[in-house]
Amino acid sequence: MTIAAKDIEAADLPDNLQKRDYSPYHFFTAEEWSRFRADTPLTLTADEVQRLRSLNDPVDLGEVRQIYLSLSRLLSTHVESSQMLFEQRKRFLSMSETKTPFVIGIAGSVAVGKSTTARILAQLLARWPSSPKVDLVTTDGFLYPNAVLQRENMMDRKGFPESYDVGALLRFLSAIKAGQPNVKAPSYSHLTYDVLPDQYTVIDRPDILIFEGINVLQSRNLPADGKIVPMVSDFFDFSIYIDAEESLIHSWYVNRFMRLRETAFKNPESYFHRYATISEDAARAIAEGLWHNINLKNLHQNILPTRPRADLILQKGPNHLTEKVALRKL
Repeated sequence: MTIAAKDIEAADLPDNLQKRDYSPYHFFTAEEWSRFRADTPLTLTADEVQRLRSLNDPVDLGEVRQIYLSLSRLLSTHVESSQMLFEQRKRFLSMSETKTPFVIGIAGSVAVGKSTTARILAQLLARWPSSPKVDLVTTDGFLYPNAVLQRENMMDRKGFPESYDVGALLRFLSAIKAGQPNVKAPSYSHLTYDVLPDQYTVIDRPDILIFEGINVLQSRNLPADGKIVPMVSDFFDFSIYIDAEESLIHSWYVNRFMRLRETAFKNPESYFHRYATISEDAARAIAEGLWHNINLKNLHQNILPTRPRADLILQKGPNHLTEKVALRKL
């Protein structure tokens, strides 16, 4: 007789077994995680960290020392193991191809700190003793242009999976993993809130590529006929999800919007310039509307469900600093 997993209730488990005993993750406090940095050198200065962090993100040198050095050390072991496996497989298949980039995906909600994490990691990884070439690409450039979104009545779905040119995303990552030279990634302007026509970042066979975006761990419906349906995450060698309580992300989003209203939105060329000229209360009401009607829905429907697919989860606390780390078991 087979017992379905759904029929097993918590009450059926031995008292000495906790829920996490059945989790695919190891869990660590920030202090426990910091011990894994061992002798990894701190190669960033406080001024550099300040330049790398995003608006309203208080990440400092202490956070780099406690969280990111251990993560850098962990990633170095994964990169080395990947390179060894590649050489072994090349000999096994008697192939002459050169190694391809190690791709790291970074996912998470808006305003949670993905960009800061990506930039700090890129700098730390590039300063390993082996001096690897590290590139960073965000998925913003793969959004459909505003003209297309407006024509399809999808501007209020911007950032949802359907607002991205998935074909272009997959072609880009496929070319990267094939080791092709000079692969173009489309550019995006946060000032104009749109893809920049005919402007690209050229990625030329890096050792490591960091690919950052809210929906990079998104899965797709499986075909009934069993045909291959590639997903963006199929091209990742390691994935990270930046996490926080929903109420915190909500607060960070609104606070960032209000800060931008006093800074970037004042630029007449800004897509959001109109919000710089209205009252503070009106601006806050708009920020709340954008959060509840767009970003919160995207979080619930598309982003948060991808969290269990990550290899590593960084859980942030109220001060925007990492409090817990979950690392997938091997």
